[in-house]
Amino acid sequence: MALPVVAIIGRPNVGKSTLFNRLAGRRIAIVSDIPGTTRDRVSIDAEWGRHRYLVVDTAGVEDRPHDDLMWDDIKAQVEVAIYQADAIIFAVDVNDGVTDADQDAADMVRRAGKPTVLAANKADTLAREDMIHEFYALGLGEPMPISAYHDTGIGDLMQQVFGQLPPFEDEPIGQNSIRVSIAGRPNAGKSALFNAITGEERAVVSPVAGTTRDTVDSLYDYEGTRITFLDTAGLRRRGSVESGIEKYSAIRTLGAIERCYVAVLVLDATEFVTAQDQHIGGYIDDASRAAVVVVNKWDLAEELGLDKAEAAEAVRNRFKFIPDVPIVFTSALKGWGVETLLPTILDVYAEFSKQMPRAEVSRVIFDAMGDNPLPGIGTRRPRIYRCIQSRTSPPTFLFTARNPELIHFSYRRYLENRLREQFGFMGSPMRLTFQTRDDE
Repeated sequence: MALPVVAIIGRPNVGKSTLFNRLAGRRIAIVSDIPGTTRDRVSIDAEWGRHRYLVVDTAGVEDRPHDDLMWDDIKAQVEVAIYQADAIIFAVDVNDGVTDADQDAADMVRRAGKPTVLAANKADTLAREDMIHEFYALGLGEPMPISAYHDTGIGDLMQQVFGQLPPFEDEPIGQNSIRVSIAGRPNAGKSALFNAITGEERAVVSPVAGTTRDTVDSLYDYEGTRITFLDTAGLRRRGSVESGIEKYSAIRTLGAIERCYVAVLVLDATEFVTAQDQHIGGYIDDASRAAVVVVNKWDLAEELGLDKAEAAEAVRNRFKFIPDVPIVFTSALKGWGVETLLPTILDVYAEFSKQMPRAEVSRVIFDAMGDNPLPGIGTRRPRIYRCIQSRTSPPTFLFTARNPELIHFSYRRYLENRLREQFGFMGSPMRLTFQTRDDE
């Protein structure tokens, strides 16, 4: 399921960033900024109730300046944010009333026809709440009084936002198919690899002027298996992308990783593994998606003095957080290695989605505890009563235990390693969750 994108639109100084921080909550301290942005926060993965979503902050729409080029740039940035959004929070300042800049921004939002909730910010007193009625003139529906600073009205606001969103189901192109995203830095050869796999050239056409690339879906039939490939814009190093339109393509790139089953991380053999490659691998791991690493442009290996075995070892050392990740060496330009990539993707997906028998899982866990008993703290000792595989994609194992909080991280990793030794799960993340027994 793709994460819905909620964009905050409005003129400067209406409290958009304060609202952004309020919606991000504690996650703002632990979730990295999306790469390819300026130093200002642009987007963050957030939660409201049981809903996960991406909240996007945007540049303010100012009164039309004398410099038409500046206005065109600001307008294009906001239009892209609106185009990429699934829902819009339109923020206004109750103290200032309706301004020309509010009208300009509201015109753009109305033309887009996206679900929109009008947030009348800084309504932190009853007198100010009474001032919201003039915002009906914007034609964006009923204004909702909120105070982002004082955290009032935010729950009602988000209830309205998600009440207007349709249920997020898998796209029709992806029904009964394996969704595979092709991710990596710009110019690593992702699009060439995408075209080599699908055997077609795909141009990216966007209705919004000035966009770079959007995600392109291509349905492909491989020996009777339907695969939906998601070609994505490249993720650059944080801060290296010009502010404006391109930063929004990074949001959709991460969205493609979120909605795939298998992420193909494309490396450039001429630069090998960079810090940004590891960051992208981290996003794949955070999203709990299976992974395949492709070292592209391998036709240049001889002149670069690269050895395949040494390169594979180096890749595994840099991506230790993706266990036993398969590595495929390709040249999209010459078509080398592409024939081995599709079977590898299917193998990884099979590992990602397989279900192990309950008896086998129990045997592995209790054998592991017999070989290395659970340590305790003082007189308190944890105890594991049972373990089952509670779900697939990603494989998730549910442990019922006494004092599960005493089971150290290192012992949990030991149990994970024993499960992997027995069952594989090549290139797939694994989740271990612990709960207490009902009678305790």
